[in-house]
Amino acid sequence: MSALPKFRLDRTRLAAPQVTEKLRDAILSLDLVPGTVLARQELADRFGVSQTPVREALLRLNEEGLVDVFPQHATLVSRIDIAAAREAHFLRRSIELELVHQLALEPPAGLVEQMKAVIAQQAALSTARRYGDFVGADRAFHHLMYEAGGVASLWELVGRVSGHVDRLRRLHLPTAGKTEAILRDHRAIVRGIEARDPAAAQAALRRHLSGTLSAVDEICRQYPDYVATS
Repeated sequence: MSALPKFRLDRTRLAAPQVTEKLRDAILSLDLVPGTVLARQELADRFGVSQTPVREALLRLNEEGLVDVFPQHATLVSRIDIAAAREAHFLRRSIELELVHQLALEPPAGLVEQMKAVIAQQAALSTARRYGDFVGADRAFHHLMYEAGGVASLWELVGRVSGHVDRLRRLHLPTAGKTEAILRDHRAIVRGIEARDPAAAQAALRRHLSGTLSAVDEICRQYPDYVATS
């Protein structure tokens, strides 16, 4: 766990949710790669807490499929489950296809401008190859749609089940042309919404969300120790 620094938690908030959030971020960013052993006492030391909130955090991450807990033995960062990634992708695609259709029929005031601003930020991050920040901006782009559509709670639901597909995307992101393809698709989604063309917005979104899973075989060949295919 050498990739993890010592963390300073907000003492006005409960510790367990903060530990969960920090560990989830480290797993999704691949700072903690699949197979990493998560020792409770070492984590407690790094977070400056007792083992109780660490235990609660690991149980929550186990429920999300991001860690495997072997009682009386060890807790490991889980391998990327390809089947679970496909299920999460199906859920997100179903929600967002309906969402962009709704937004294109009647774009909320200010949405297009906000989305374009995030795309401009992503373009700068792509040029700088700041992939971690690029992922954060990508999430912000999609989160804007959920908020504008009045279904922000569904964003939280999608996030809870998307750990496996999110890690696949993180592995795929440095591939030549990947960030440029994301930017192209985001611009096309915005054009569809701005033009009040639901079919165009949906077509762009469908193409956008299919990118990583269409490359899953190559990702598995490159990172065989990170994935579980059965």
